[in-house]
Amino acid sequence: MSALPAVLWLQESAPATDYSFFMMMGMIFLIFYFLLIRPQQRRQKEQEKMLKSVERGDSVVTSGGVHGKVTGVTDDILTIEIATLKSGDRVRVKVERSRLDKVTKAGDKDKDAKSANKDAKSANKDAKSAKKGSGS
Repeated sequence: MSALPAVLWLQESAPATDYSFFMMMGMIFLIFYFLLIRPQQRRQKEQEKMLKSVERGDSVVTSGGVHGKVTGVTDDILTIEIATLKSGDRVRVKVERSRLDKVTKAGDKDKDAKSANKDAKSANKDAKSAKKGSGS
């Protein structure tokens, strides 16, 4: 029974709680939230939006690296045309919507091709002018 008063005496003389530890932990949590958690949530929302907007005629790339054109759409499964054989037969694959990695809209593909042509033409023009300048 003599040990009980000693324990009470030790508890009474305990130092006051230091709140700087809790503040530091809170700051670390905020840093993790803004640098890791929030950007990941944003990417996930963009991915879900992209998957919901897939339509027939869009060009897609699967997570396995298969490129193709969407020919059929259901709730969770897409039919993708990946090749055309010499005999005229078309090779089609069914893929889960969640396995898509990249989607290019049918109208956006034309815009991308036009901008790529402009870039290639300007690069050729620059190369020709540089060649003329160094050749004289």
